[in-house]
Formats: sequence, structure tokens, C-alpha cells
Amino acid sequence: MTYPLTWLYVPGDRPHVVAKALLCGADVVVIDLEDAVAPDRKDYARAATAELLSDPQPVPVHVRVNTLDGPWAAADLEAVACLRGVAGLRLPKVVSPEQVIRVAEGAHATAPALYALLETALGIERAHAIASAHPALRGISLGESDLRADLGVRDDTGLDWSRSRIVVAARAAGLPPPAQSVYPDIRDLDGLAASCARGRTLGFLGRTAIHPRQLPVIKRAYLPTPREIEQAETIVKAAAAQQGAQALPDGRFIDAAVVAAARRTLSLARRL
Repeated sequence: MTYPLTWLYVPGDRPHVVAKALLCGADVVVIDLEDAVAPDRKDYARAATAELLSDPQPVPVHVRVNTLDGPWAAADLEAVACLRGVAGLRLPKVVSPEQVIRVAEGAHATAPALYALLETALGIERAHAIASAHPALRGISLGESDLRADLGVRDDTGLDWSRSRIVVAARAAGLPPPAQSVYPDIRDLDGLAASCARGRTLGFLGRTAIHPRQLPVIKRAYLPTPREIEQAETIVKAAAAQQGAQALPDGRFIDAAVVAAARRTLSLARRL
């Protein structure tokens, strides 16, 4: 299966920006009705998004609705959940599996795929229960800005346990590897690249972005290098020639798990 590598957030109350985002090369465009929209613009953002997504779009479009226990979520779901142009709904600040179940089995049971954002200590503690809450849930990810505030974390490494927790919970629930949370400095592309490299070592796949200039950096960081492709090809060829665990001429030991990882690398390489 081919998973997205780039997810671009755009504010729902700026339809002209959304229209440009649909053509900028992101694998998925996420229209935000939550944090990016001021309270007095919520109704306009919802109406503008519903109008745009009444028809299919050139790329998959997800909508991040407002917090499920807040005053706007019900109207958001009513307006956009069943539109032809909506490929997914992103549910912010999820803290329990029951929240996912209510959306999946409620009045909008025909809604598209659901994605849960875990942005609090309680959400992280319940990560696996949330990730396995309902078949309609197709992914989980972190909301690092809110989580950082909730935990009082000052240094970026203070979130590494939570990041690993999300990766493990997703895998245990049979979900795809999570995408990294946004990198907030749109000018610091070197910092973004370094952060993506760190995320890749933790098991993330792809990343959400808040500006189109971030997209090629993210894609480049998450696609395999020529050296990684060469190593993967060597492993797959050796496995095809001789089944079972074996040692390569350069001393590397390979088994079924190593071969599976090499095949994933080659699958990603086809996107270069």
C-alpha cells in the first residue's frame, strides 16, 4: 500500500489558499476548521469548506473538525462528513476510544476514514485503546504543540517518549506508521530536514506541513537514499536466491524481518 508522505494544512476560512494548496503537490490537503480559524470565522469556514468539497477534488482532502466536546464539532460533522470531496476526517484532541466510536457510529456513519489526533497526556496514555477503537479509524498522530503545553516540556527531546508511544500504538493496532507533527518554523528548512531525519529513526512516515515550501524537504527526508536502495536491492536479491536466514558476503546477517524492511524501502523508492 502507498501511504502519503506529505499532508498540508490550510485554514478553512481562506478558500483561495485552499484552492492553491490543492495544486501544490501535497499528497493530502487538510482543511483546518479548528486551530487555524478564529471563533468569529468558524461559520464562514465551515460553509466555504462545504461548498468547495461538494465535488471531488484532484487530491485527497481531509477536514480537521473542531474539538469533539466543543460547540462547533456537531455542525462541522453535519456540514462536511458525507461530502463527495472529503476523503477523511481528522478528529482533534481525542482522549478516549468512545469519542471515535461516537463519530464512527453516529448520525454520520457513512462518513469517510477517521484520523485521531492525540494532543494531551491522557490521549497518549490511551493511545492503543484509541488506535483500536473502530475499523473506521485509519490513523493516529500527535498534536505536538498542545501536548508540549500540557506536559510543560521545554526541550524537543522531552516529546520522544510520546512519539515512540504513538508509533508503537499504531503498529499494534494494525494502522499505518504515523506522520510527524508540523514543524512550526517555515523558514528553517535545515531544521525541518534534521527533525524529519530524527522522526524517521523513531518510525514515523511522512509529515504534516503548514507551508508548501516544506513539502519537498519532507518528501526528500522520508524517501530512501541511493545507498539505502542499493542495500535493499542486495538483500532482496540474496533472499530470492536462497531462502531462510543467511549472511551476506559483507558480513551482514539477514532474515525474514530484514527482507521485509528491504522490500518496504524499495516500495518507497518507486516514488522517487
